[in-house]
Amino acid sequence: MAHFTADWVLRKLAITQGENMLFGITKMHFKVIGFIILLSTLLPKVCLAVAEDDVSPRALPSNTFDYEETQSKFQATYIGQSHSAFRDNRPASVNLANYSGNYPIYTLPNVKDRSYTATITGYFGFRPWVGGELYLNPEITQGVPFGGQLAGLGGFYNGEITRAAGSTPMLYRQRLFLRQTWNQGGGAQKVDSELNWMAGTVDKNRFVMTLGNFSTLDVFDKNKYSNDPRRQFMNWGHMNNIAFDYAADSRGWSWGAAGEWYQDDWVLRLGRMTGPKKPNELATDFQIFKHYGDQLELERGYEIAGQPGAIRFSTWRNRAKLASFRDAINHGNAVGWAPDPDNGMEYILNVRATEKIKYGFGFNMEQAFSEQIGGFLKGMWADGKTETYAFAEVDRSLSTGVSLKGTAWGRTQDTLGISLMAHFLSKDRREYLEKGGISYFIGDGWLNYKPEQIIETYYSMNVQKGVWLTADYQRIENPAYNADRGPVNIFGARFHTEF
Repeated sequence: MAHFTADWVLRKLAITQGENMLFGITKMHFKVIGFIILLSTLLPKVCLAVAEDDVSPRALPSNTFDYEETQSKFQATYIGQSHSAFRDNRPASVNLANYSGNYPIYTLPNVKDRSYTATITGYFGFRPWVGGELYLNPEITQGVPFGGQLAGLGGFYNGEITRAAGSTPMLYRQRLFLRQTWNQGGGAQKVDSELNWMAGTVDKNRFVMTLGNFSTLDVFDKNKYSNDPRRQFMNWGHMNNIAFDYAADSRGWSWGAAGEWYQDDWVLRLGRMTGPKKPNELATDFQIFKHYGDQLELERGYEIAGQPGAIRFSTWRNRAKLASFRDAINHGNAVGWAPDPDNGMEYILNVRATEKIKYGFGFNMEQAFSEQIGGFLKGMWADGKTETYAFAEVDRSLSTGVSLKGTAWGRTQDTLGISLMAHFLSKDRREYLEKGGISYFIGDGWLNYKPEQIIETYYSMNVQKGVWLTADYQRIENPAYNADRGPVNIFGARFHTEF
């Protein structure tokens, strides 16, 4: 086996110190990457020791199994969406002067509009030692949300929209991470070649560590039928339990570590990830022992009538400098709900002073009913006392849906999906918005509260190997929880290819 040194890995990834580092890596990032590189001097010794007596296909590739030492794959996705004008019954009592100039309302404009996103992503990986996989994902992205700003909904219409960079394409580093697997017996399982997964085998019983720059959703809260806006439902509420306010920068990525222990039909996952320096913004807070997002998940796989299923129970806890909605309400009461000279009606910025704890728990279930039909059911509860840390303006969520393969009409690679989501607000967040406060993504200036409800259906057609065209429709009732607005009917089309 080749000897991979830290210097070799650095040259392989073309990483050099300084401010102009690979895809935005700064000196602070380099400290984290340095820890990963340090492991490269320790893990090979451990892994090679384990491999001395290992004659399984994972250590000695056999023609019986597909096996990849390196990976070079790409994806490209374009999503275009539009909506027509919709109802907006603003009460005459709303003083629009409070939301003028530099302090606008964060609402979805009730006029005909269009939005799009486009991404091109590279997936490069290699195996530096037995059980180790190192991946780098550069991405080019561009896009424009409805109204020119990401505002006015709990469940946004496009899971790619958080990475929209405007009409000018932008290159950035999406992921840079190490995945290490320690096999522990129980029989070999095949791993198919996928994006950020090289073909090979692993043991059914194993421990997996993921370390570096990746997304919490790469490991936690996954679902076979409701997970990927590039392949499945487009609304970002289907990427995960939308009330899961997982730690991430504004694009959805973090630095951290996650461990997964697979034992028979059980999986236990535990992880800690970095969050943003300021809620919902791009700059990363690397004080991972002071400000962070922790998550714990327990998964149980099973079969019903010979069909596979899984259920996951999870809990999470964030610690960061966050605003309390109760503090913001008290501040508003003290100033008579008049605009602040610096922050307008966004009072959460006036009271964001000390560390707060935000937490939640939920479940995530998937079940196949046949080889062609599967369904999901997900729910999450968050305490809702503080502002959104990094994801959505949702405090409780429930979603369900089904996915149907096109085998019945002779299109085995096509998929039809139908889903329903319901989103709810906590008492404190609701009161803050009812009084005219503005949060990070929502704030119409008034609120006639009802849960936000979204119906989504899509049809994905496989036109040739590695190429899919998708038609999508979403109907959003009570956008941003306001019964005086909507419904909003959003029509979408998606082009997706992988090669």
